[in-house]
Amino acid sequence: MRATLSDVAREAGFSSATVDRVLNGRPGVRGRTREIILETAQRLGYVLEDTEVQDAGNGRSLRLDFVLPSHSNAFMRKLCGQIAEQAAYRAGVDARIHTVDDFTPDRLARALYELQGETNGVGVIALDHPTVREAIRSLAATGIKIVTIVSDIQSVPRVAYVGIDNRAAGRLAGYLAGRFMGVGRTGKVGLLAGSLSYRGHEEREMGFRHILAEENPGLHIVELREMGDDNARAYAETKALLQHHPDLAAIYNIGAGIPGIARALKECGRANSVVFVGHEVTEDTKPLLLDGTLDAVIDQNPRVEAREALNTLIHSLRDQPIIAHPPRLQVVFKENIPEV
Repeated sequence: MRATLSDVAREAGFSSATVDRVLNGRPGVRGRTREIILETAQRLGYVLEDTEVQDAGNGRSLRLDFVLPSHSNAFMRKLCGQIAEQAAYRAGVDARIHTVDDFTPDRLARALYELQGETNGVGVIALDHPTVREAIRSLAATGIKIVTIVSDIQSVPRVAYVGIDNRAAGRLAGYLAGRFMGVGRTGKVGLLAGSLSYRGHEEREMGFRHILAEENPGLHIVELREMGDDNARAYAETKALLQHHPDLAAIYNIGAGIPGIARALKECGRANSVVFVGHEVTEDTKPLLLDGTLDAVIDQNPRVEAREALNTLIHSLRDQPIIAHPPRLQVVFKENIPEV
């Protein structure tokens, strides 16, 4: 079935009137808005006439490489899928996705070094570690453009960071936990993190701790456990956490592993008594929101992150202006679950 103007408007996130102006070549629309709508129209197969997307720019063919953790969780699978899908509609762009098992700094650095001389631009979910920083500097020194995605890394010659403000996300999680538990209440809180080697996870922890200290000093963080974004480890760490603290009042999960945490809560009979806040709306977290095990999810939009990472690399390599449109934080409850 052919896509309609309404389909384009819904996917692009703009009104039908704005989309109509763009697709019919009328003025009064910002350049970046026009670009997003045209890209969306092309991706959906909407028939364009004189407004056909000219993404090839100066005609230069580009190779882009994306280095990400292996598809160990639903969010990473969604992000990889979005990068591949959207890159397929970019004229003159050859995008390749590399997933790294056992996502350690040394393995990530090795994967980056292997791209030396093979690529024009790299998008990477980076670990903030000296070996990774040095690999990025080595690539950039040869003219390769670098974009960090989802989790940033400082003091490297990257073009941009594409992702949410993770410190703000942590503060938002702390605010939600405090409101769910009730203002002025005292209680124990457990933190579970994928890996604090991710700067983004460190920033979320920092934001969470700060807002509890500012607004909910009665909520006491009793433990922080790392579980490698692995469901089996998340399950084991949550079981141990609940055994050590049978009166635990809340859990904030900084990364992935939500299904493992939920399984432990259900087995211990705590699914409806422990406030549980996590990240990302996926096919794994949706049923947990619906059954009440998971109280709220802070979502970042992998479709937007893929689009912005591609655009930033392409525009940088073609010496075109870069106008950033970062993904927004969205809080999702059982009543406003978006289509996964």
